[in-house]
Amino acid sequence: MLNSLFGLVYLSAVSLLVSLTGIQAQCPVKLNPPRVVVEYGSSVSVDCITNITNDLMGWEANVGNKSMVTDKLITWSVSNLRQWDIRPQCYINYNRMPPCSTFLPVTVYKTPDSVSISTVEPLMKEYYQYEFHCDIVNVAPKKFTVKWFKGETNVDNETFNYTTKTPVNETSKFQFTAYRDDDGAQYRCEAELELGADGPQPPPIVTSKTYQITVRYRPKHEVTIELISTNDGDITLNCTVAANPPATYSWYSEHWTTSKNSSVLTFSTLTPGNYTCTATNLLGQSTKMFIITGERTTFWTILICGLVALALLFALYAIYKRCNFTQNSVI
Repeated sequence: MLNSLFGLVYLSAVSLLVSLTGIQAQCPVKLNPPRVVVEYGSSVSVDCITNITNDLMGWEANVGNKSMVTDKLITWSVSNLRQWDIRPQCYINYNRMPPCSTFLPVTVYKTPDSVSISTVEPLMKEYYQYEFHCDIVNVAPKKFTVKWFKGETNVDNETFNYTTKTPVNETSKFQFTAYRDDDGAQYRCEAELELGADGPQPPPIVTSKTYQITVRYRPKHEVTIELISTNDGDITLNCTVAANPPATYSWYSEHWTTSKNSSVLTFSTLTPGNYTCTATNLLGQSTKMFIITGERTTFWTILICGLVALALLFALYAIYKRCNFTQNSVI
């Protein structure tokens, strides 16, 4: 106790003299390592080394104080560091010069107790904007980045960089617009501590559980009119369309007397005409028309008919010329 009290008094004198003389930059001590990043509750050890003969040398800190010695190396160590704001310093007095000291930068960190993802509106609709919250609980220091992921794609980052050294709770927010392709997508967030090159590599990361979203959207046919020829054999009318919740189907045609509610209809024969299908759910509806035609008119059919007509014209023209020649001869 007396040694610690004496060290504190001596350190105060050291600090005062250093401030008055401005010789801290020439203080002949070296710290190994020169700075430390340590997890809360873990051990830490740093050597203070000099290459000159000295009168007094020692460490001063909130914890792990070392008595002054007349040696060239003294170690500051703590087996269970539980101080958040700590500034250890090694001081030395030599050759009757004013004493000096060197501070040891110490960063004490703690990974979050939990990282969780949530949203206030779990039921989402297409084209609406929503917001995720990522809650980070009991993390220190307040220097970390929250990364947002959709599947394995990093879609957004938010960095917190403050001087707060004690544990804090923080919330990151991520806004997005929901589309039908997002239905079933999985989101997550993770907190990555920013501890610099002296910290653990890779940096500590705590990840939330995944959150799978459900997006509700109305049916929407990409093709709303389809031409079908009865010459194609069996006729299939396919009205299937993606929708959430799933769509129900209704059909209309002047050729039917009974209602039909399947998304796909197959017939061996079907009367030419228009057949309309409507897909409906709670969010809207989409209509598709099937136009059934008779035998198809192909390019080759048109070409052959054209050639035949042209041949007939040539034949008629030849007959006309012959008849005209005969008449002139008789005259």
